[in-house]
Amino acid sequence: MELKLLLRGALAGGVGGLLAFLFARVFAEPQIQKAIDYEEGRGAAQDALDRAAGLPVPAAEPEVFSRAIQANVGIGTGIIVFGVAMGVLATVIYLICLGRVGNLRPRVLAVLVAGGAFLGLFLVPWLKYPANPPAVGDDDTIGTRGGLYLAMVLASLVILGASVWLGQRLAVRFGNWNATLLANGVYVVAVAAVMLLLPTISEMPEPLRDPGGRIVYPAFPADVLASFRLYSVAAQALLWGAFGLVFGPLAERALLGRPTPAPAGDTVPA
Repeated sequence: MELKLLLRGALAGGVGGLLAFLFARVFAEPQIQKAIDYEEGRGAAQDALDRAAGLPVPAAEPEVFSRAIQANVGIGTGIIVFGVAMGVLATVIYLICLGRVGNLRPRVLAVLVAGGAFLGLFLVPWLKYPANPPAVGDDDTIGTRGGLYLAMVLASLVILGASVWLGQRLAVRFGNWNATLLANGVYVVAVAAVMLLLPTISEMPEPLRDPGGRIVYPAFPADVLASFRLYSVAAQALLWGAFGLVFGPLAERALLGRPTPAPAGDTVPA
């Protein structure tokens, strides 16, 4: 049974990844191209300043993959594989919660797990360390930024799991409604404390200036950054929403089985 659910979870995650890719290809990819154009333009302006100052200018690195391959095969493969992996992970969480979080229908539990995964795996960490397009962020701090983001994800998941456990324990004394409110309050306070403890990273490119202080290239466009971040949230919401809606009926069918049709001639009670 567990293997069947894991396979169905992988399928549902793949469907969600495919839908997220189609959305990102239409809406997010143009913002990525604008960010790349900005990066190239800024690099050319910096090279011109270095040449004027008599500094060496490094040669341009050859392009390994064309933009067409990156925008289609690259991002498509990455998002779909990510969706499959997240589908398997969410199914493992689903199996852990099954029978331990109350008398919920399998499809209802699937939607709740999908919502919790979207919240804990993406949205809460995103609030502290939002996604950035190319040209935003220093290449030398990629490792540091990645480590901090991973720490935020782990903290969010641990606090979310602890809040669910706390809510179950409090329900016996305070009732389901009050216990849910108390557990949610604990989650918000604990996550806020973690966000305050972790350092904030802001590496938005400032305007490029010449030695005289004159602006020779503008700062990164704020509208491109805002649009990219908005579309990244929408793509993740689409992925997890599709997972919950697809996996729910599949899990319910695997757990409860197909209804047996009544034999011909028998009377089916209303």
